[in-house]
Amino acid sequence: MAFLTGVGHWRSTRAGFLPLPLRSLCVDQFSATVSSPAIRDTAVAPAPRAVEAESEVEEYRWLILLGLITAAIMEVLDTTIINVALPQMAGNLGATIQEIAWVSTGYILSNVVVLPMTAFFTATFGRKNYLAFSIVLFVVASFLCGTSNSLGELVLWRIVQGAGGAALLSTAQATLRQIFPREQQGMVQAIFMMGIIVAPTLGPTLGGWITDNYHWGWCFYINIPIGIVAVFLVTSFLHDSPNAKRRSGPVDWLGIGLLTVGLASLQYVLEEGREKDWFNDALIVRLSLVAAISLATMIWWELSKRNEHPVVNFRVLKNRDLAGSIFLFVTLGFGLYGGVFLFPLFTQNLLHFTPTETGLTLMPGGIATACTAILCGRLLNGARPLVDARALIYLGIAIFVFSMWKLGHLTTVAGEADARYPLIIRGVALGFLFTPINNVAYANLKPSEAQEASGLINLARQLGGSFGIAIISTYLQSRTALHRADLVANTYASNPAFAERLQGALQHFIALGFSFAKAQAAAYASIDQALTAQALMLSYNDTWMLILKSFVITAPAILVIRKPRGRAAPAEMH
Repeated sequence: MAFLTGVGHWRSTRAGFLPLPLRSLCVDQFSATVSSPAIRDTAVAPAPRAVEAESEVEEYRWLILLGLITAAIMEVLDTTIINVALPQMAGNLGATIQEIAWVSTGYILSNVVVLPMTAFFTATFGRKNYLAFSIVLFVVASFLCGTSNSLGELVLWRIVQGAGGAALLSTAQATLRQIFPREQQGMVQAIFMMGIIVAPTLGPTLGGWITDNYHWGWCFYINIPIGIVAVFLVTSFLHDSPNAKRRSGPVDWLGIGLLTVGLASLQYVLEEGREKDWFNDALIVRLSLVAAISLATMIWWELSKRNEHPVVNFRVLKNRDLAGSIFLFVTLGFGLYGGVFLFPLFTQNLLHFTPTETGLTLMPGGIATACTAILCGRLLNGARPLVDARALIYLGIAIFVFSMWKLGHLTTVAGEADARYPLIIRGVALGFLFTPINNVAYANLKPSEAQEASGLINLARQLGGSFGIAIISTYLQSRTALHRADLVANTYASNPAFAERLQGALQHFIALGFSFAKAQAAAYASIDQALTAQALMLSYNDTWMLILKSFVITAPAILVIRKPRGRAAPAEMH
């Protein structure tokens, strides 16, 4: 006992029992040992599997990029490729034009609902598993769309296809942010965004050619070989990080429910509002209230401290660069999808283009976008970009405003060349906008926040397009009625210009052998036709100018965006 007392009091530790002086000696020796550089470096060195994964991603990251951009192009292409085939689908399936529109509406609706939840699914199932499953689901749904024999069957598989396509944008883009170093992000994101921007422009051309030469089902079948290539590249070369943690904890079912109901109701209102005369329809009023209440409650719940596992992380919007970029992406979606919606109506209703001719007119603008996107990628590439991204955004807005001004001053005698050149200018502007805005949106984010940001960015672009189409179609209709009423008010007998025009038309038809009564009726009909064309032309001009004004109004949002910082911490590798 005296011996034990002389050595010191025994104290318990987690490792067992050590005499107090001996324990102090061990602690001092351990602290001195691990503080040495050699041992310290060894202690924090990554595990062998992590080192192996990093070397794999460095070797195969460009193949991963090829697989992801292939899948993204396939997804975005399906938003526009079937638009020109809708009349043929309606004829084959015995549906009305209003009913067949659900082929497009169902796809966009499910896509919008799933987009903000892609970060949740990625964290729950793993990035590789979720991407591979989404591509396979998209391809299988595409095949079933092509083999559909009824409208209900086709709409069902389009909804499934849209749900699968959400990950092909947001999760794919976030993955590229995580596997490529910052100095390569300018070019990588330019290549990825090039596909997203160009595909909607080329969709009507490809869809028109398929519809004119083959069955509409081939608009879906072409996804099969593309999807097979994409899923092979993703499953072969993409791997989750060995240190990645899967999402744990309870599922935010309340958030998922509110998000689904709110966005689905909002999308339905935007898609069907014009056909149902907006708030004069009881269903549109009810769904508008449901959307407003559900989305407001969802945002409150997702930000609540009681919700420890939100399905959508809105806190990432505290980053003002991301918030400003999302605001700009809404406007870009308005201009991109609104323009793609408006231009075919203009050319086919007034200039009498065929669907194929309309697509060929749009194609040079898509090529111009691709070229300027690559140029922006080169300018923004590297640890120290050659140009401030914000300067490129200002330049892009200026060029876009000029293109809208040109389109807003066309006349009924405009030819294909008159319409093509403003579209090329517009394409150049889109390249100067999408790539730099995308660059500044992610520049000051942590790699771990890229997934949440990507879902919100793509949702903003998609909702911007939905709002754009809804607003443009309603505005076009109201302006046409206004201009026609204004022109009709000037068609009275004492108006010298009207009398001269009527007399000239009357003499023309009499010279063709018409009786006086028939020539008079034909003269009035020709004047009415010319008056309608002029009213349409003026309304299209007004609508292009509306898009111009939206860009001018939102341009000050660039002032919110900060200059990207220097090189950030290394991205999260697989």
